[in-house]
Amino acid sequence: MDSSYSVIPKDSYVELQIQNDVQELRSQQQTHKRLLPFDGENWVDPKIVDGDDVDDDGDIDIDNYPLVHVTSNNRSGISGAVFNLTTSIIGAGMMALPATMKVLGLVLGCVLIVLIGILSEISVELFVRFSVLCKARSYGEVVQSAMGRTARVLSEICIIINNAGVLVVYLIIMGDVMSGSLHHTGVFDQWLGNGVWDNRKLLILVVVVIFLAPLCALNKIDSLSLTSAASVALAVIFVFVCFVVAFIKLIEGKIEAPRIGPDFGSKQAILDLLVVIPIITNAYVCHFNVQPIYNELEGCSPQKMNQVGRITTVLCVVVYASTAISGYLLFGKDTESDVLTNFDKDLGIRFSTALNYIVRVGYVLHLVLVFPVIHFSLRQTVDALVFEGAAPLAESRKRSFALTVVLLALIYFGSTIIPNIWTAFKFTGATTAVSLGFTFPALIALRLSHQGVILSTGERFLACSMLIMAVIVSIVGVIGNIYSIRSESE
Repeated sequence: MDSSYSVIPKDSYVELQIQNDVQELRSQQQTHKRLLPFDGENWVDPKIVDGDDVDDDGDIDIDNYPLVHVTSNNRSGISGAVFNLTTSIIGAGMMALPATMKVLGLVLGCVLIVLIGILSEISVELFVRFSVLCKARSYGEVVQSAMGRTARVLSEICIIINNAGVLVVYLIIMGDVMSGSLHHTGVFDQWLGNGVWDNRKLLILVVVVIFLAPLCALNKIDSLSLTSAASVALAVIFVFVCFVVAFIKLIEGKIEAPRIGPDFGSKQAILDLLVVIPIITNAYVCHFNVQPIYNELEGCSPQKMNQVGRITTVLCVVVYASTAISGYLLFGKDTESDVLTNFDKDLGIRFSTALNYIVRVGYVLHLVLVFPVIHFSLRQTVDALVFEGAAPLAESRKRSFALTVVLLALIYFGSTIIPNIWTAFKFTGATTAVSLGFTFPALIALRLSHQGVILSTGERFLACSMLIMAVIVSIVGVIGNIYSIRSESE
């Protein structure tokens, strides 16, 4: 369960657990001198770390520190962790990337996809390092160790808004693809003609109740490793089909010349340019699931988690760049904010109809399998914020079930009132996503470095750079969104 080790109400379940943990840590510290001390508020005080824990360069040796004490024998290997982390990243944000490529152009678009992916991986590694030093079990606990309880609450609110927004987008995509929209024909319409399946709200409700609710009811993220592997496979199939179709049309000379750089020729083009960078930032946010995945990693250590993060980053950069390039080449200036909706038309090659169905249905299944992974961290964070001091969520089936039902109901309601995924991504990308992925990790690293944790010059520079970038992206994105709304209403 997500809970803090400081400012905890008396007579609570967690306080008794902490007392036992403190006694155990003190005992281990006397015999092994390998664990960080507990000072009554935080799990680390670098000033009093035993000399045996410092290497020859003066850095704290944290490679073998476990993040938490986990008694379960069911641990995931590196492959399972990679699948879960990749699933946390590759989702609906992937569908908006061809539209961002249309705005940025091929060169700048590819550069930003690679650059933001690398920065995101660096922020994850910094975050894991300080999570271990603070003996934190959740994103919020690390934030509280560095910046206090108010910052923790703010970070948890960001996680809730970001994850809820992402899940709403998933449902919007499912509805648009299967039942259609004002400008696009749905899969069911093409298969069966007009019928009850034209009711988008009813279709989404059926998907939520029959397919999503049972997966979301699972209490361990490692239980989703197989579904995560399947979701990654489906995403790769989508990318492969798009890339092959684009390559064939390129060879046949059926693709118009793409834009190489951004367009500054109109006010609307400049406004679009301001809001697309936060969308790319949003596509890489996975930090809220790093701790749960780390906690269930077999033989967990920072080195192992860094290996998981690097493999995941390479995979995601390849998938994202391939999707953005092939999607933009296929549809050019007609590329929609949700590129899946473009696949209701003839692709201009053989077997076009079959390929359209494979792409759309396959990606809807991918989102169905990704949904519970994002929901897991959403439910854990809501529980930590609302029921702080209660027993772990895994030990309270009634509370877990109630939270799952309430959250799914609210997410479903949100999917019925938000117009499209572009609207959702523009705002979450410029606010909560950039905060979770860059602002908080950079602040944590810089704040704890002032408390005695050693950062190299390069790490300090990267942390400062990420913080500056996050502030600029957030301010520019919010201003761009406001002006876009005003221009659309005029």
